Amino acid sequence: MFELVDKLEARLKELDEQMADPANQSNNHKLIELNRKRRAVVEVLNSGREYRRVMQRIKEANEIISANEDPELVTMAREELAEYEAMAEAVEADFKLKLLPRDPNDQKPAIIEIRAGTGGDEAGLFVADIFRMYQHYADAKGWKLEVLNTNISGVGGFKEISFSLSGDNVYGRMKYESGVHRVQRVPTTESQGRIHTSAITVAVLPEAEEVDIAIKENELKIDVYRSSGPGGQSVNTTDSAVRITYLPTGMVVTCQDEKSQIKNRAKAMKVLRARLYDAKLAEQQAKIAEERRSMVSTGDRSAKIRTYNFPQSRVTDHRIGLTLYKLDAIMAGDMDELIEAMLQHDQEKRLKLQSAEHIQVK
Repeated sequence: MFELVDKLEARLKELDEQMADPANQSNNHKLIELNRKRRAVVEVLNSGREYRRVMQRIKEANEIISANEDPELVTMAREELAEYEAMAEAVEADFKLKLLPRDPNDQKPAIIEIRAGTGGDEAGLFVADIFRMYQHYADAKGWKLEVLNTNISGVGGFKEISFSLSGDNVYGRMKYESGVHRVQRVPTTESQGRIHTSAITVAVLPEAEEVDIAIKENELKIDVYRSSGPGGQSVNTTDSAVRITYLPTGMVVTCQDEKSQIKNRAKAMKVLRARLYDAKLAEQQAKIAEERRSMVSTGDRSAKIRTYNFPQSRVTDHRIGLTLYKLDAIMAGDMDELIEAMLQHDQEKRLKLQSAEHIQVK
């Protein structure tokens, strides 16, 4: 483990030299990337330094105890040994955890698509509720949210809505939201007071850059048409809506929220690139043995992950058996407890699969 700390020290020195290189100083994109890598190394290195410090103090205390005849000095050494041995397990576990390979997509922005499933109008209303929940959470995190496309239902909800989120570690936190979200409540249209169950699907995709996914112009079929839905300021009076078909797979993306055809095309391309990147990741993951596959990154969005029970003010995450009785706060964007629990569960699972001997410093 000490060798890993030394490797991290060397890696930090290498990154500092690259950041000081005049050739990189004039390249803002390169500097941002180097700084991102440096922050990641420093986080792990700080944990490694603490592990090394504790282990060295344990070694020094043992040496004093075994090689010294002064009772007072030995007593002090035993007290210090007990103190640092009590810390040893925790600092080692923290270091191993931080050494785990990270999902390279965690720092990427995310494209989130929410669609109504079973439940008719009530499902559409719940799409709107979950969208607002994510809005509140993004505001609390200081993330930027941009709506990409909407398909409004007739009762004030959405048949579907897609949006992008950008900020610190967006995909790394939001990826656990992918799946089927079930709601149990009495709809406003229910005169008998009966509880209905509806479901929606959430897909969280890492936003892909052009270097991640190469799309050729001849692979695209682009149609423009007059936008539907609420009008105003010529949104639905000109051919501004864009439909892009990716011919190799038949995948279709539409965008009509902007007045500008150019802006709608740019947004549609962003969604298309993210979907293709997600499909590429799913294909790669399918080749990995099941026991080495991450619980939350299989691309399988068919499983029910969470239930929101309004009469009981209860939210249950079925993946980890977590139940919280603070539904109002969660719907207002207080999601950290849910997400932190998934992060911890995922980390614990990966720790069991990966011993320190297989960890590499990159």
